[in-house]
Amino acid sequence: MRRLPLFRPLVLLPAAAALGIAGAVTAQIAGDRGVAPIDSSGNFEVTDVHVDVGAKTAEDARKGGWRLAQRKAWQMLSKRMTGHAGSLSDATLNGLVSGIIIENEQIGPTRYIATLGVLFDRGRAGSLLGVGGHAFRSPPMLVIPIEWSGGVARSLERRTGWQEAWARFRTGSSSIDYVRPTGTGSDPLLLNLGQTGRRDRGWWRMVLDQFGASDVLIPVARLYRQYPGGPVIGVFEARFGPDNRRIARFTLRVENADGVPALMDAGVQRIDQAYQNALRGGILRVDPSLAYIPPPEEEQAPDEGLGEDIVEMTPAPVTGATFSIQFDSPSAAAINTTEAAMRAVPGVGSAATTSLALGGVSVMQVTYAGDVKALRAALEARGWQVDVGGSTLRIRRPAAPAAPAPPAGGGATAG
Repeated sequence: MRRLPLFRPLVLLPAAAALGIAGAVTAQIAGDRGVAPIDSSGNFEVTDVHVDVGAKTAEDARKGGWRLAQRKAWQMLSKRMTGHAGSLSDATLNGLVSGIIIENEQIGPTRYIATLGVLFDRGRAGSLLGVGGHAFRSPPMLVIPIEWSGGVARSLERRTGWQEAWARFRTGSSSIDYVRPTGTGSDPLLLNLGQTGRRDRGWWRMVLDQFGASDVLIPVARLYRQYPGGPVIGVFEARFGPDNRRIARFTLRVENADGVPALMDAGVQRIDQAYQNALRGGILRVDPSLAYIPPPEEEQAPDEGLGEDIVEMTPAPVTGATFSIQFDSPSAAAINTTEAAMRAVPGVGSAATTSLALGGVSVMQVTYAGDVKALRAALEARGWQVDVGGSTLRIRRPAAPAAPAPPAGGGATAG
């Protein structure tokens, strides 16, 4: 009997391992994924328009329902934009409406019952409403939707209901300028749960530059199924920034899995409203540490052949360097106290808060006559705990020691 060498299978192990790694990477960037967002043009959108129209035929009832929806939607839009409900002729409305969205409809032989959405052209409708065709919007914000279902978190690795809901969402009426990735190409490798936990600003700048965004929004949806075929509970969170700060949290519920798409759509609308409120309240601001940092200029080599001796001189220390300092700001008094403490540090020329977040982490711009190491040493000498990342410093006051426990046996008794 012929024996096979024992070492032959071991030779194939490196190749098998390489194939396994390649297969894992291929599985992460391939498969059923990629949802392109719908038209994001600047249309005014009016939803939840209910109509109930009867006619001789089903087609006439449907046409009558759509005409009635246009009239009711215009009244709702004009009241929302100007404070009072207006009316226009059907011929004028036909020139303003750019689309009808069928949310739900029931068609009978002589009756039409539906819930519709109506899209109005922003430029033409805005001129009639006297509000103009343009509105204030935020800087471009990259959206990374995270869905937790069955204990597993997915972003763009696979097509999810949460990503599809964000793709269906019409952003024309929102003051947030959303940048919604499609999930194709290298998107799953760059935009995933791991990236949302990364704090390195340099890596974030590289990712945001690829999508033309200034900051990041992280809407999170967690789905909990009570039992097969039973109610589904969705817990939604609106988060933003490289520090993954939460600004809103709420819970929605549907009776069964058939209502999950509607649950997701309602979650997107509520989170969009939370982001708009945060923008108006000054909470949703672009992190200054994500601003573009130009590369250092290269020093020009001295010209050769001049016949002169080159005297090497020791460069003078850089004065007036600017650093970003992140600090806890639970109240306005804490901000004033921290600014005063920074100005008292030797070598600090100026200290001013540039990004205010009461109850969170604010950012201060400090001009210091020295490098970041010297500034860190000066702050630690004054009792601060300092973490350094590039030209950004995170400072904290050390926690106060806990009070000693009372001695066992109660208090002392007088003799």
